[in-house]
Amino acid sequence: MPGRLVAGLQPVREAILAHGRALHRVSIEHGDSPRLEAVLRFATDHGVTEITREPRALLDALTEGTVHQGIVAWAPELELLDFAQLLTEPALLGIVLDGISDPQNFGAVVRSAVGIAGAAVIWGEHASAPLSLATFRASAGAVEHARLCRVPSLTAALTDAVAAGVKVVGLDPQADQALRELELSGPTLLVLGSEGEGMSRSVRRALGATARLAQSGRIGSLNASVAAAIALYEVTNQRVRSMT
Repeated sequence: MPGRLVAGLQPVREAILAHGRALHRVSIEHGDSPRLEAVLRFATDHGVTEITREPRALLDALTEGTVHQGIVAWAPELELLDFAQLLTEPALLGIVLDGISDPQNFGAVVRSAVGIAGAAVIWGEHASAPLSLATFRASAGAVEHARLCRVPSLTAALTDAVAAGVKVVGLDPQADQALRELELSGPTLLVLGSEGEGMSRSVRRALGATARLAQSGRIGSLNASVAAAIALYEVTNQRVRSMT
């Protein structure tokens, strides 16, 4: 079956909403679940033409351990943005993931980026979670609406961004200044390192500034998706205030 496998009630529903008749197929397990039937009606209403019922064992085999809740779909491949084109956006806001290799964290950051700010999500080809079934599931379908950009080298990309006049800020709990103290109304990239290792040395060298989120000092770092959500909210809120 061509396309990209999506599993779970909410991820499949978001795939239907985003792609409609472009979905290759929606399949549910045999039975009479009202929730599954509701998604099938939603698929039909959005022009999905191929809908099948399958044994649960087949869905288990397809998803290889990822929770599917009795429903899967085959969606078009995700479109990735060109980084050079992103840098031309005057209101650019992006979250850059350095070494976020856990699909759960990666997917949750994508959900925060979509839900809070419509921000771009940027990551390097190496040492990052793949765009996998688990990542799609963790985003609860938000990946279908996300602005995604994968670059060959994060260090090179961030160096180019700084040269282009983009504010590149690394989130660091030990930074001297707080994120709210920076002026971030222009094009901005927020760089988030892994919970264990933080940002790599090469990425740190490419930053324009560092900033902290927490003020209490009682916790060294936050969960990646929580940190992303707080940072994106702070920048978005600052931009709203600057317009009033």
